Amino acid sequence: MSNDNLSATISALLEEKRHFDPPKDFQDKALVNDQSLYDLAAKDRLAFWEKMAEGLDWFQKWDKTLEWNPPFAKWFTGGKLNASYNCLDRHIKNGLRNKAAIIWEGEPGEQRTLTYWDMYREVNKFANCLKKLGVKKGDRVTFYMPMIPELAIGVLACARIGAPHSVVFGGFSPDALKDRIHDADSKVLITADGGYRRGNLLPLKHDADIALRECPGVETVIIVKRGDFPLHVKEGRDHWYHRLMQQAEPYCEPEPMDSEDLLYLLYTSGTTGKPKGIMHTTGGYMTGVLATTKYVFDMKPEDVFWCTADIGWVTGHSYIVYGPMANGATQIMYEGAPDWPDRDRFWEIVEKYGVSLFYTAPTAIRAFMKWGDQWPQKHDLSTLRLLGSVGEPINPEAWMWYHQVIGGGRCPIVDTWWQTETGAIMITPLPGVTSTTPGSATTPFPGVSADIFDEQGESVPVGGGYLVLKEPWPSMLRGIWGDPERFKEQYWNKYENIYFAGDGAKRDEDGYFWVLGRVDDVINVSGHRISTMEVESALVDHPSVAESAVIGINHELKGQAVAAFVTIKDGYEMGGALEKTLKDHVTQKIGPIAKPEKIIFSADLPKTRSGKIMRRLLRDIAEGRALGDTTTLADASVVQRLQRRYEEEVGA
Repeated sequence: MSNDNLSATISALLEEKRHFDPPKDFQDKALVNDQSLYDLAAKDRLAFWEKMAEGLDWFQKWDKTLEWNPPFAKWFTGGKLNASYNCLDRHIKNGLRNKAAIIWEGEPGEQRTLTYWDMYREVNKFANCLKKLGVKKGDRVTFYMPMIPELAIGVLACARIGAPHSVVFGGFSPDALKDRIHDADSKVLITADGGYRRGNLLPLKHDADIALRECPGVETVIIVKRGDFPLHVKEGRDHWYHRLMQQAEPYCEPEPMDSEDLLYLLYTSGTTGKPKGIMHTTGGYMTGVLATTKYVFDMKPEDVFWCTADIGWVTGHSYIVYGPMANGATQIMYEGAPDWPDRDRFWEIVEKYGVSLFYTAPTAIRAFMKWGDQWPQKHDLSTLRLLGSVGEPINPEAWMWYHQVIGGGRCPIVDTWWQTETGAIMITPLPGVTSTTPGSATTPFPGVSADIFDEQGESVPVGGGYLVLKEPWPSMLRGIWGDPERFKEQYWNKYENIYFAGDGAKRDEDGYFWVLGRVDDVINVSGHRISTMEVESALVDHPSVAESAVIGINHELKGQAVAAFVTIKDGYEMGGALEKTLKDHVTQKIGPIAKPEKIIFSADLPKTRSGKIMRRLLRDIAEGRALGDTTTLADASVVQRLQRRYEEEVGA
C-alpha cells in the first residue's frame, strides 16, 4: 500500500472528536492516576524497564539491562528466573495459597475452581510426568487442546522444566498441526480426546492422529480426557494424562532459566506461506506481560479478570497464562462459544462470577451488537469496572456500543494494539490517566517507542503512514525459529534498525494513534492473521485450480474476510458446487478460520509483465473503488472482464 493510499484511507477517519475522561471514582482508586510512569520512562527508558522487572522474583539478578545488536536484543542478561515459579511458587509463599487462580466453565456447563495451591500441585506433578517421559530442558513440546485448565497447567509445567512450548490452536486442521510439529522438531504432543464448540464435538485426538501419520519424530503423545470421545490409542506412544498424574511425585524443582532462554514458540502466518515460529524468551517477556497486565487493566487483588481469547493465540499466552498468573489474579477460563446455548452466554458468565475486568475482540463486540441489546440487558453487569479490546482496530460505533450497553457508560475502555511478535501490549490507554477517543488506541505504553513513519522514514506528526517501533522493548520477539535471515527480512528491512509492524496508522492532532490494519498481504480475520499465500497454496492444491489470488475484504463482523479469485483448469465446471468444494478444501487444509467468504471464478488474473498478480487491483474491484494504475499490466482488458464478473457473482 502506498503512502498516498494510506493518507486517503486515514482522511475518512478524521471526524471522531468525542473524548471520555476517566470516571472520577475510578481515577481516585487507580494504580496510576497521574503522569508518573510516563515521566519515569521518558527520563530513563531502561531504568523504567528495570523497575518493571523488579516486580518478578529472580534467582539471580541481571548484570546488564540491554544488549542491543540490531536487530537482535538481549534483556536482563546474566539474570536467572523461572516463569512457572513467578506464576505459582511466589504466590504460595506470599499467602495466596487458597485464592482462586482459574475459575473454569466448560461449554456444556461444568464448573471447576482451581486455587493457586491446586495449580501449583498440578503443575509440579505434570512437570515430573514430562521429565519421566524423557522431556529435557530445551526440548519443544507441542499442544493441541481445547480451552481447559490442563492446557494452562501443561504450559506452566513446560516452563518449570525449561522445555519451550508450542501451542497450536485447536481449530487448526491436521495439516496445519503437522507443519508446526515439523518446524519445531517436536517429539512430544499433548492433546485431548476432544472438546466442545457450539454444541459440537471437536475430535482433537482423531485430527492429531491424522497429522501424526506424517510426524514420525513424535515419540510421545499425552491425552487429556475431556469427555467420552471415540479415539485410537497407540500402544507405547500414547499415554493418558490422568494415569500419569496418579503416579507423579508432588514437587518438581523449578529450572533456573537464563533471562534469554526460550520460553515458547508461537506460529503465526507468514507472507511466504510457511508459518513463522515466533520466539519469546523468559525474562523480558515476563517483564512485559507482568507490567502491562497490572497497569493496563488496573489489576487489583479483588478483581475477577476475563480475557475471552484462546490460549492457542498470543493473547491467551500473555493475558490468560503468564500476565494474570504472574500478578496473582483470579480469572475466568471458558471453553466454548459466546452464543451457546444462547447469545447471552458471556453475560451470564459475567454475572455468575462477578467479572470486573473484561477483555475481548472487536469481532465479538460487533457480533454482540448485531444480536441486539436484549441479550446483555437480561443480566446484571454492574460488577464490570473496566473493558478491553484486542486483536484488530475497533470502529467507533462498536466502541460506543461497548461503552454504553456493556459498560453502562461507567467503565473505561482500553483499546490495545500489539502483536504476536511484540509479546505484550504496545499502544493503549492507562485507564486512570488517559482521556479515551472511540476507535483510537491512544498512546504508547510507558517505555515503548512507537512512531508513524512516511515512506522515507521521517516521522509523521499528524496524518498517516507506517506504524513502527524505534527502540527495543523487553517482550519483543527474539527471532523466527530456525530462520534468522527471514526475521531480518520480515521485520527490519523497511527502515534501518527500526521494527516495522506491517500496520498502517495515523496520528491525530491530539497525538493519538489510530491503527488502520495490515498493509501487507496478511488478512486479519476476527483478529487472527491469515497469510494470503497459505490460502492461495491451499486452493491451488485442489486439482481443479490453476491459479488463485487471495485478498481481504471488509466484513461487518469479522473486520476482514477472505475473498479468492480463482482460475480453473480445462475440464472443470465453474459454479456453486465447485465453490463449495473449494471452500471445504481450504477448511480441511488450514482450518475454518481461513475459509473464503467469496470465490470469484475468472479466466485470468491481472498480472504485471513479469507475472506478478496485482492484488491491489483485485482489492479495488472487491471494494468497488475506481481502479488504480493499470499501465504495468500485461493485458489491461483482464481487469474490465474481472470487474464485470465480480459484479455478476456478488450482485454488486
